[in-house]
Amino acid sequence: MPETAKDSARAVVRKVVEELETKLANRTRAALTGALDRSARISRPRHRDIDWDRTIRANLKNYLPEYRTVVPERLISYGRAAQSVKKEVVLCIDQSGSMAASVVYASVFGAVLASMRAIDTRLVVFDTAVADLTDQLDDPVDVLFGTQLGGGTDINRALAYCQSRITRPAETVVVLISDLYEGGIRDEMLKRVAAMKASGVQFVTLLALSDEGAPAYDRDHAAALAALDAPAFACTPDLFPDVMAAALEKRPLPIPDMAEQR
Repeated sequence: MPETAKDSARAVVRKVVEELETKLANRTRAALTGALDRSARISRPRHRDIDWDRTIRANLKNYLPEYRTVVPERLISYGRAAQSVKKEVVLCIDQSGSMAASVVYASVFGAVLASMRAIDTRLVVFDTAVADLTDQLDDPVDVLFGTQLGGGTDINRALAYCQSRITRPAETVVVLISDLYEGGIRDEMLKRVAAMKASGVQFVTLLALSDEGAPAYDRDHAAALAALDAPAFACTPDLFPDVMAAALEKRPLPIPDMAEQR
């Protein structure tokens, strides 16, 4: 693309991105901040990070008069402890032509997530090759221009890359955004998802991230993932913050009725 045309396109894309961020950012940050706060409160802080004054007050109902002591069922940490435990989110996006809208929305969400200091965000796009665009996350426009839509699909290869970058499984959420038409090795893909789940990773498959939220998809693969307790469902941008908040808190996801999405 000539530089003059690219500059014009960049201006248009930036305007759209700014509008999307205005629409989506505040709700996303609010939902995820609440989830991170709640997640921190239910964690098991180290002994030196326990706020004993707040812990005792919160557990007064557990006072045992015969022992003249309080049994602390819930330990509350100082704020610095919560800040030191970052959650990791990996957005793994199918860049086939049918997933174009998902790439646009996911790039914007990726930039929003990357702006939150309590979350380490990685953005990976793939067809038959894999590209890590994490270093461009502060500029969704660069991400969109760096994404070439079309080509085949190798989900297994993409997940292998994501898996190799996970250092703290119990604190990691992997979000695969794909229609699940796998051109790679199906059984290996499923084994990889099972391995990540077994290590403690929260794994979610979104079949779309678009206004329509109802893509064509491989139902056999979706069912196989569901059998691994890795639900696959269509998702609109409005629902995405709630899905991410639930995943970060490791509670049941707000899954829409798939019958209504067909």
